[in-house]
Amino acid sequence: MSQISESLVKIARAAVVLTALLGVGPVLAADAAATPDAEVRQIWKLLDYLAVDYSGAVKDGAVASDSEYAEMKEFANTALARLTDLPPRDGQRALVGQGAQLQAAITSLTAPPEVARLAHSVADMLLATYPVPIAPRSAPDLARGAALYAEKCAGCHGLTGNADGETGKLLDPPPIAFTDHERARQRSLFSLFEVVSQGLADTAMAGFQPELSEDERWAVAFQASTYSATPELRTAGEALWKADATLRGRIPTIEVLVRTIESGLAADIGDDKARAVMAYLRANPNVVGQNSSADGLALARARLGESLKAYEDGDARVAGTLALSAYLDGFEPVEGMLRAANADLLANVESAMIEYRSRITARAPKADVAAQAAVLNGLFDQTGAALAGDQDATATFLGAFTILLREGVEALLVVVAMISFLGKVERRDVLPYVHAGWILALVAGAATWGVAAYFIDISGAHRELTEGVSSLFAAVVLLGVGIWMHGKSLAGRWQVYIREKLSAALTKSSAFFLFALAFITVYREVFETILFYIALWTRGNGGSILAGLIAGIVVLAIIAAVLLRTSRRLPIAQFFGWSSLLIAALAVVLAGKGFAALQEAGLVPAIAVNGPRVEALGVYPSMLPLAAQAFVLVVAVAGYLWNTRGTPTAPSPTNAG
Repeated sequence: MSQISESLVKIARAAVVLTALLGVGPVLAADAAATPDAEVRQIWKLLDYLAVDYSGAVKDGAVASDSEYAEMKEFANTALARLTDLPPRDGQRALVGQGAQLQAAITSLTAPPEVARLAHSVADMLLATYPVPIAPRSAPDLARGAALYAEKCAGCHGLTGNADGETGKLLDPPPIAFTDHERARQRSLFSLFEVVSQGLADTAMAGFQPELSEDERWAVAFQASTYSATPELRTAGEALWKADATLRGRIPTIEVLVRTIESGLAADIGDDKARAVMAYLRANPNVVGQNSSADGLALARARLGESLKAYEDGDARVAGTLALSAYLDGFEPVEGMLRAANADLLANVESAMIEYRSRITARAPKADVAAQAAVLNGLFDQTGAALAGDQDATATFLGAFTILLREGVEALLVVVAMISFLGKVERRDVLPYVHAGWILALVAGAATWGVAAYFIDISGAHRELTEGVSSLFAAVVLLGVGIWMHGKSLAGRWQVYIREKLSAALTKSSAFFLFALAFITVYREVFETILFYIALWTRGNGGSILAGLIAGIVVLAIIAAVLLRTSRRLPIAQFFGWSSLLIAALAVVLAGKGFAALQEAGLVPAIAVNGPRVEALGVYPSMLPLAAQAFVLVVAVAGYLWNTRGTPTAPSPTNAG
């Protein structure tokens, strides 16, 4: 192709790899690759020890055990030094400050409950600032955990976890009693998993990594956590869990469960409820994540309330983080279902979310932020009503049909333009690259469906990141291609191009560029469509969904046939001219959608403005998406004006083979 298109080949290569990775197992990779996961885990482990074991070192404001207190001070000093040495990142300074407060609290013999609270707070902030994988891939198999516990652990810890095993009686220090509720209420499942994996220093407890697989170690950790509860407690916890959607919203995923500490939950819902609920969930982890729509809204409400409280307490940074969580972790998982039930309501919720975060960013008066939170809660009420009950079969059909048509047309326009272009310039030998691109995108979409449905739950942040990155890449490429095609449409330039440039331009690199553009353009639409269909399927009416899918495919095929037939009849100069305008317009649309997605993922700030929301055109009432669209439009116009410099006003050819 031209120099413009060829200069994008390297970008295309990298983007294909990136987008494929995002489809199979998306990760937020801005700077996570540089995070030393093992170091973060070790620091977290130190903090957990402090939270649990400090009570044995200090009692009533005095040292109860010199050796244990010395160990606690050493752990606090080590944790602070390691926090300071972590790679620089937003939030590290505050994290180090919290670590210093914990160190000072231990030095001044602060009461154990306050030290435990501080240690858990630092641990939570650590994982928020330096995220590491801390959850099992699926609900652990407790039957397998019980068998492994009997084989590997019972000799020391006893068959019932009471530290009365025959081998354990000979050990100094003695093994931990898992039946000790006071210890259990301060310890998370993640901390148990780390002990099972890595062992305990200066004790007979050896780690089981890699002797046991990760799934097996999680199963053992969950099994060990059950010994501090009775069947009666678990029964009471089951009743509470099933009756209270707000409670389910507090622990919406396995990841949240393994990080939840009973004492922390008790501070919000009371000791008795917290003990019962944790007893039930640790014995029945498979129930976490059910009732997704109600629980998602409950989580969104809870996070919104926590965000407002943090803002009223003067912590705008935490308020912003919790506001983002309200959307990504709470509301975004039900977005697909709401789009099918009431697309206008979805648009209102998303706009209100942006407005709420925008007010936090702007440090608006507390009353204004509270007023916007009230608006959001009202919209959540409407969302709950819209999602209640069975979905009408006709509405399901229309939802499945329109989402495929809406998402498919954008990709179709780009692919048809490439196919038509290659036909016009008689380079059908390059068509297999284009076809391979969109076919592979469909295969990657099927893989995404498998991953999302059976292996992991693609989080809201990952989804928005995938859409944002792929949209912006496609926008950049289409902008360059549009300007190039416009230049070739002027005053016979296409004839010079075909005569002098074509044979050298469509090399393997340019063919790969076309493959990359086809893949990324189609995949971003498939990704969105797949996640929507998964959400729609959970509401029933599978026959209506399949009917809508088939109808959408038929209509897209008809549109493709009409576009291809029409493009073949256009003279080549007119084809280049009209295609350049269409492609530039798509670049403007995708620029808006890309920045909107990154904004919803929390990677760029939300700055609300007054204006319409036209999702089909990528127009959102937010500063950055609109600014991105304006920038792309200015670049396109400048490129078109540059193309026309010195061009005689000669008529375009009337025929072009």
